[in-house]
Amino acid sequence: MEPNHAPFSEGIHLDARKLDGTDGSRSSATVRAVKDIAFGSIAGMVAEVFEYPLDLAKVCLQSQVLDTAARFGGPLDCLVQTWRNEGVRGLYRGLPVPIFGAMAETAGLFLAYSQLQSLLLWCSSDAFRQLSLPELGLAAAGSGFLTSFIITPIELVKCKMQVQMLTAPPRIPDFKTHPPTFIHAASVNSTFPGQHRHTASQRFRELPGPLAIVANTIRVSGLKGLWVGHVATIIRETGGTGAWFVSKEFFASLLLARRTQASSLSGRRSSFAQVPRDNVELLPWESALSGALAGAIYRLSLYPADTVKSAIQTADDLRPPDTFTPSERLSKRPGSFWETAKAMYKTRGVRGLYAGCGMTVARAIPSSAIVFVVYDGLTQRFA
Repeated sequence: MEPNHAPFSEGIHLDARKLDGTDGSRSSATVRAVKDIAFGSIAGMVAEVFEYPLDLAKVCLQSQVLDTAARFGGPLDCLVQTWRNEGVRGLYRGLPVPIFGAMAETAGLFLAYSQLQSLLLWCSSDAFRQLSLPELGLAAAGSGFLTSFIITPIELVKCKMQVQMLTAPPRIPDFKTHPPTFIHAASVNSTFPGQHRHTASQRFRELPGPLAIVANTIRVSGLKGLWVGHVATIIRETGGTGAWFVSKEFFASLLLARRTQASSLSGRRSSFAQVPRDNVELLPWESALSGALAGAIYRLSLYPADTVKSAIQTADDLRPPDTFTPSERLSKRPGSFWETAKAMYKTRGVRGLYAGCGMTVARAIPSSAIVFVVYDGLTQRFA
């Protein structure tokens, strides 16, 4: 991130080369970009490994909002059932995809955030000044908007893999009734005495991997199918990322002001713009605390958009059409953002839009703390 307006991670002054077109300016910008990508990737990967089982439970709870009967009674019940039915492997099903996604997301967010801050400074009359909180919020929201185009396909694959074991068996017509009714194929197979029941480990081997999911999505819906639920992602990332970075900057400035004032004789309270950031680094616990609070605010800010996104991206897996559904009805699935949001509200009310929210906020607190501790620590170490 840009040293002079990052979250107190570096104490390097701007020099004249950053304001002209010399090779030093381009080299410095390239080095900063590489650092943002590398440090952001590492921070995202570490946090994702820690939080993945809780993220799996969150997606499962969000995906069942439109079901007539809930599969799970809550996050703990979801984790327990997953562990009993699938073992530890089930809690980390599809982990490589979110690890890659977390690395791409976090690196993209920090890189875009830094570059947009530099752009704002370049457009201003004073390139040496500190950006205000609204300006930082604008840069953060812009980074979330840009990164959403990378996140949507990754989260689509991740969500589909996380609900694979919950996918309903195909439905076929039962011509013994009049008119014919649709029944699950599994119930037909179970009527044969010699029918072998698949164990969880056998089902794991039969489940498609990420590349197969991508290929099938493109085959059925084209390339645009990889961006199903993108409107929800844009809403979540634009507003949520803005809240994430701004709140982190704000809480970090308060902690830094508290420390610097405690060592001074004046004791005068400082505003955000008055907090000295040059040659002052955040302590690890300050990065952790400000990052933890920012993570909670980020998840709470636009959580219903994330719930709608999960429901849209898993609709074809958990609520597939009948085998003989006319093609004109298939073209309407899944519903738009607003159609899905209204259907979820009608089914479960506001509570349905916040399914799994408590657990998500609880995991976001340590996860966000880890991200900023790792990122700020690496930035300070290799500044």
